[in-house]
Amino acid sequence: MNKSELIDILAKNQAHLERKEVELAVNCMFEQMSAALMANDRIEIRGFGSFALHYHCPHTARNPRTGGELKLPARYIPFFKPSKELRRRVDLFSMTEQISTARNFGNGL
Repeated sequence: MNKSELIDILAKNQAHLERKEVELAVNCMFEQMSAALMANDRIEIRGFGSFALHYHCPHTARNPRTGGELKLPARYIPFFKPSKELRRRVDLFSMTEQISTARNFGNGL
């Protein structure tokens, strides 16, 4: 799912709002989340997961094609950690999908 698909789904589910209003709300939410991460704040959404920055030290890497050394600077990488609830829901969904696939395969479908 991409951002425009998310906006379309939310607009359908919230018929009293126009698509432009939903788009503005989604863009505002992403801007606030980006600003929080840029300020090195942690974002926690209960039942979904948390976003934080992970620090990567400067190090030397190799170009696989040429074998030459590359000096990589220190950097922060956005990191998402799913909540236990989200992991449980995804696991249940994948198990349900595996069971239905196995049933369809057994029926010759």
